[in-house]
Amino acid sequence: MSFELFWALMIFTFVMTFTPGPNTMMLLASGVNFGFRATVPHMAGITLGFGIMTLIVGMGLGEIFKLYPLLYMALAYAGAAYMLFLAWKIATTETVGEGKAGSRPMTFLQAAAFQWVNPKAWVMAVTAITTYSIPSAYTFSVLLLTGLFMAMAVPGCSAWILFGSGLRRWLGNPTRLRIFNVTMAILLVLSLVPAFWHG
Repeated sequence: MSFELFWALMIFTFVMTFTPGPNTMMLLASGVNFGFRATVPHMAGITLGFGIMTLIVGMGLGEIFKLYPLLYMALAYAGAAYMLFLAWKIATTETVGEGKAGSRPMTFLQAAAFQWVNPKAWVMAVTAITTYSIPSAYTFSVLLLTGLFMAMAVPGCSAWILFGSGLRRWLGNPTRLRIFNVTMAILLVLSLVPAFWHG
């Protein structure tokens, strides 16, 4: 891999990891509602789950979707439905803190599994593999992509959780928290638009 291509890939993974999307919106909301420490399993699930997803897409799943586009469409719509459910859960959270009204942060396994129904995650994985993989060193380039995404995920996710955690005290006011959570829910729904707009 050339130096120029490597830095292009670094910029791509940085931008895609740090910019708003379903994962970052949920991490921000979780940071507000549950704090940093309780959201760490969520972050770890995103990191490992997306890494595995990128690896599997790179090793052939993308080709299956090219052969069977209806399978990809079905997965996309199932993901959209699940994200609408998550948006509703966020919008109806009424208290800051753990253990309130049965509310709890997303677990490691839930966050890892969520990557498979996250439209932005699919776009990131497929775009990265089709754009930055090198035919002459394909396996190495897929492994490098996977490693870079996982490395970038840690500071990217941490930044969004810390931002949310920093807002906890200010959002102790129920009215402010309701406005924040409804706004996060709306942004989560809007994050679906790019995935379906081109289709």
